[in-house]
Amino acid sequence: MSDHRTRFLQLALDADALRFGEFTLKSGRLSPYFFNAGRFDSGASLATLAACYADAVDAAGLPFDLLFGPAYKGIPLATALACEYARRGRNLPLAFNRKEAKAHGEGGTLIGAPLAGRRVLVVDDVITAGTAIREALAIIAGAGGTVAGIVVAWTGRRSPPRPTAARRRRRWPLKPGCRFWPWPGSATCLHSPTETRNWPHSARRCWPTVPATDATRRAD
Repeated sequence: MSDHRTRFLQLALDADALRFGEFTLKSGRLSPYFFNAGRFDSGASLATLAACYADAVDAAGLPFDLLFGPAYKGIPLATALACEYARRGRNLPLAFNRKEAKAHGEGGTLIGAPLAGRRVLVVDDVITAGTAIREALAIIAGAGGTVAGIVVAWTGRRSPPRPTAARRRRRWPLKPGCRFWPWPGSATCLHSPTETRNWPHSARRCWPTVPATDATRRAD
């Protein structure tokens, strides 16, 4: 397991961002675990998380020149990542979207640097059904940007199919040259539940022994 994935998993366990039990995901699927990036709720934890993101992106060798955070959790994640890159000497422009268009002031749904003509790296917390990512792709394309790649902390699928190129084009309408790894084991995914054999001992110990809760909790 790469160093940034090990650091990320330990951070998720320490912050209680990774929990075990019985959860109903947004997609309606039952899951024995739940990842909640909202638990990274301090400056120190966000800074550590951003360093993991940056290491994952650098390891993937993605060429990009703008960070985009989809509303809502993608906004602080992309912002923290921009700060981490600035700390490393790379000053990147940043943009994000609103869920609802603003009718006054600057108006519209986009905030931050213009996307037109830029290679955009989408920064989000998880991918399960992929709805938020598809919305982000449409927003970026509509603003004249090109999606260079997508980085997430967690993929919500335990046993995903290996997508063919044709299936990936149908599901993810990306332009040629965009690098996107939506499935576990991908270069830009920090971690995935299919990798439990490589998890630290504290996490492996939790996985098979934590009983399901009596009442299924709604995990949005």
